[in-house]
Amino acid sequence: MPLQNRVLPTGEIVAIPDRGTLTGNRGIIHRRDQTLGTARWSHHAWICCTLDWQGRKRQVMTGRNWTELFFLDEAVALAAGHRPCGYCRRDAYASFVTAWTNQTGARPKAPEMDKVLHAARIMPGTRAQLRHRTRIDALPTGAMIWHGGSAHLVLEDRLLCYGPDGYGAMISRPKSGSAAVLTPEPIINVLREGYTPLLHPSAAKLRQCHRLRGN
Repeated sequence: MPLQNRVLPTGEIVAIPDRGTLTGNRGIIHRRDQTLGTARWSHHAWICCTLDWQGRKRQVMTGRNWTELFFLDEAVALAAGHRPCGYCRRDAYASFVTAWTNQTGARPKAPEMDKVLHAARIMPGTRAQLRHRTRIDALPTGAMIWHGGSAHLVLEDRLLCYGPDGYGAMISRPKSGSAAVLTPEPIINVLREGYTPLLHPSAAKLRQCHRLRGN
């Protein structure tokens, strides 16, 4: 039976067999029997990490160091409110900080970003994801929205439907109207400043098919 350690774009943590392309954590939230309790974080430093770091291997959800979580890709991790790890993904972290600095005018330290991100990703007094609305035509590539009853990735002028094992149906992005945005607003601003998240290979395949068709 799969462990409950897969994070969805909605921020929910579920038990599904697909591992994804990135790992990460938000502190120790598992119990000794490899199940989750009621907590969904134990600190505000929510990060996303590489799956392969110097060839190290570990049994997930067994120690008391951190709870290993998994994401389809970085767009999903960002939607759930995670930022790049400054240790195992140093280049991505540096790019994220640079984009944050360009947007705010001040270079932040990690705890400062984490404080801002936590206020933007969780509804006060709950464990529920905080969403905001904005013009759908103004969203940058890499953002994730709730559209037609499911999560979608914004990819240029298209929307890609999220699935636990990859992106599926691709539709045109509406040219008007607003969207319920899953990705926290500070991260949307980082994406607007040019930060490029790592996307699941299915996104590139769908984009290539779209271009080959001349659409």
